[in-house]
Amino acid sequence: MILVVGGAGYIGSHAVKDLLELNQGVVVLDNLSTGHREAIDRKAVFIKGNIKDRKLLKNIFENYKIKSVMHFAANCYVGESIISPLKYYENNVTGTISLLAMMKKYQVNNLVFSSTCAVYGNPKVKKIKESTPTFPINPYGRSKLMIEQIIRDFSRAYGLKYVILRYFNVAGADPLGRLGEDHQPETHLIPNILFHLLNRLENVIVYGNDYNTPDGTCIRDYIHVTDLIHGHILALEYLLKEKKNKVYNLGNDEGYSIKEVITTCEKVTGKKATVFYNEKRKGDPARLISSSERISRELKWQPKYTLEDMIETAWKWYSNFPNGYKN
Repeated sequence: MILVVGGAGYIGSHAVKDLLELNQGVVVLDNLSTGHREAIDRKAVFIKGNIKDRKLLKNIFENYKIKSVMHFAANCYVGESIISPLKYYENNVTGTISLLAMMKKYQVNNLVFSSTCAVYGNPKVKKIKESTPTFPINPYGRSKLMIEQIIRDFSRAYGLKYVILRYFNVAGADPLGRLGEDHQPETHLIPNILFHLLNRLENVIVYGNDYNTPDGTCIRDYIHVTDLIHGHILALEYLLKEKKNKVYNLGNDEGYSIKEVITTCEKVTGKKATVFYNEKRKGDPARLISSSERISRELKWQPKYTLEDMIETAWKWYSNFPNGYKN
């Protein structure tokens, strides 16, 4: 069976769905702090709890034949991490150490870890490769980089095999409309634009329009959640077959400015947004674009969904479930 930690969250729940469709046995561990029980199919075993709870982890590894772990559980808001760094180091780093300790104890040696492009900080390169130096500029990014280093240490000392996946901006929803993004509060750009166009927010606030970019707004690399999870499935298959450690970026290799995202949302919905511009936020890079050449070459992964597809699937989800999983 596969243990999916954080499997009730936005990204984790999409992974659980795809694993079940591949007839894999799945155990989900989630404390539901940001996840939703309703996002998990009844075919998966669901256990509510925290990965810092070693007694609970012990029971899971003793009662289920766990062969591999996908680890999505983390606090992941950059702004919050600056205000509350203790929360991020305790939950992200200490929680992962508890998980790794139990994996070691029960000789579960296959791990796919959800990392982030935030480990790179603010690199001065056109496209970010896995070899780009890592200089995170906030506690969230630092916590993820610390975990990456701990995973490598466990690998050298105890034989853990891993694939680390560094995400760029994840967007979209299950194309069939079964799952979507439901955060309280929501901080991501595309959902908040769509909320505004659904009359749930008064306007769209953009931080900075004088960056050194063609239209003055930040440029980011967006990846559809379905493409992202396909990368996880390929990574797990590779890990089980080849038993080799890897680090991969997952992005579209294309950048879109905030203004371009807003324009695309308007095109998909047929509605006009009211946009207000505020001062830049400290630490926001002008552009972050991935190079996913390595995973494309080595695992034959290719993204299928465009920015318009991401927005269309998200719009379908929010239109059908305006209150998220509370519906």
